[in-house]
Amino acid sequence: MSEKIPLTEYLFKRLHAIGLRAVHGVPGDYNLTLLDHITPSGLEWIGNCNELNAGYAADGYARIKGIGALVTTFGVGELSAINAIAGSYAEMAPVVHIVGTPIRELQQRGVKLHHSFCSGSQRDYQLFAEMYEKVTVAQADLIDVEHAPGEIDRVIRECVLMSRPVYIRLPMDLVDVLVPASLLATPLDLSPGVNDVSLQNGVCDMILNRIQVAKQPMILVDGGTSRYGLLKQTNALVKLTGFPTTTTPFGKGLLDETLSNFHGLYATVGSEDYSSYVEGCDLIINVGPVHSNVNTYYFATVPDKAVSISIERDSIQIGERAWKISTPALLDQVIATLEREGVPPMSSYPALQDVQKTLASLPIVSPSEKFAQSIFWRRMSRFLRSGDIVLTETGTPSMGGRDFVLPKDTTIINSAIWLSIGFMLPAAQGAALAQRHLSGSENRVAGGRTILFQGDGSFQMTAQELSTIIRQKLDVIIFLINNNGYTIERLIHGPEEHYNDVASWRYLEAASFFGGDDDDEMSYPVLKARVNTWGELDGILEDPEFHSGRGLRMVEVMMDMQDCNDTLRLLLDIYKAKKG
Repeated sequence: MSEKIPLTEYLFKRLHAIGLRAVHGVPGDYNLTLLDHITPSGLEWIGNCNELNAGYAADGYARIKGIGALVTTFGVGELSAINAIAGSYAEMAPVVHIVGTPIRELQQRGVKLHHSFCSGSQRDYQLFAEMYEKVTVAQADLIDVEHAPGEIDRVIRECVLMSRPVYIRLPMDLVDVLVPASLLATPLDLSPGVNDVSLQNGVCDMILNRIQVAKQPMILVDGGTSRYGLLKQTNALVKLTGFPTTTTPFGKGLLDETLSNFHGLYATVGSEDYSSYVEGCDLIINVGPVHSNVNTYYFATVPDKAVSISIERDSIQIGERAWKISTPALLDQVIATLEREGVPPMSSYPALQDVQKTLASLPIVSPSEKFAQSIFWRRMSRFLRSGDIVLTETGTPSMGGRDFVLPKDTTIINSAIWLSIGFMLPAAQGAALAQRHLSGSENRVAGGRTILFQGDGSFQMTAQELSTIIRQKLDVIIFLINNNGYTIERLIHGPEEHYNDVASWRYLEAASFFGGDDDDEMSYPVLKARVNTWGELDGILEDPEFHSGRGLRMVEVMMDMQDCNDTLRLLLDIYKAKKG
């Protein structure tokens, strides 16, 4: 007789097989028996403070580990998480949302159960699933035992290949139903579609021809590059061609910024040399484009279609012509041909900015001088090191992070589409956990840190997730930018209005309140400091226990209420001009 395992164990073991090591979420009476199968399946349960935070954390985990998952209960739990899942959809994070639902027979009878609208109709049990259809790429309602394993495989495959969230409903009466264990012996097929050979050859030849004849080329790397599985090919193309290369804000951190042909953000409008070079380009290879307003300075930096090769996951556009095609295989062929035949040398190299040299030209500051965001972010680049995961919250930190000069193999998590304030603290929990699970892996640099830059207003949105960081004993560095409220909103409208104020918290006491006790310093050290000047900050940054230690290290950085960097001022000027 063939061995059988519970359906829920099948689900979790499938996720384990593709790299998942932790499940986030909140327990509820419709998912409790489901949770019993997490640990036996080789996964770690991470209980979050609420479902929204769990969704944010699963997203942060997914961006580092390649897959994330959360479990919520029917109705109230899943709807609390839907904003996070919508953000994962918008910004292409592969998250599996598993919802424990009432038993099938009660759903079919339309019984008036808690967490539903109690209308006495079967429709009560479809409404929330219909909502999730709008923010996930695949859904499965596991009501048919025979087909349930196949449905699980289908949605997980879509999650990985599309790099977007999926939604699985698991009724309580099917949690322990048995399915053949032998099904796990066949690995999930996560390979992209196979191209028609003649089509791929034809498009490849067109790309190669454009590369060969280009006199003033550029490569523009956007956030979709990693989500579409094109990062390896893009890095090879950048190094092989030597073409001047830039990223968008959403694509920052995807490339090695120490390369001689890397020239910072494409969105750095306003530079005369830079703008004139871009305007004169006869070829822009745009990989993984995400042309949101925030990512393009309100569409000011969308590349000219006439000179562009735009590369998506499953399509490519050259000028006005477009083809449906799997681009990873296409780019592999382009790169193999260039390696064999070579790339014509550029006749002249543009005098664009050397981003690494900008660190040497930073203005000298007095130790007693207060902070100015115009130099704070670039100066903080000196603190970053290879292997770090850096998260910048929506607002002044996100805009400031555009000024970072990143070491090689540094990952940056920012938001260029959804911009849900409060996302980054739970995401930092998920990212730090993923970093722990990747420790020693060949694709991670040893000693990498998780570093969060967050404003005071956004911290107040999801502050309780600091307790999960402490409870899980995660190593996280937090720079809390205290500028007394919603500074980015003040700069947009209402600089003195009370609706842009927030309560004055004693932020550094949060660690103690949430369980980071001073008497637990040996097992989980907590280091806290408030800094008002450059000298105070430098003293903290130079402390080995801070820059290379363990535990929670939290620094409250006191900033002026309406201070921001030049990047944000420029973006707001463009925004106001567009409105006017």
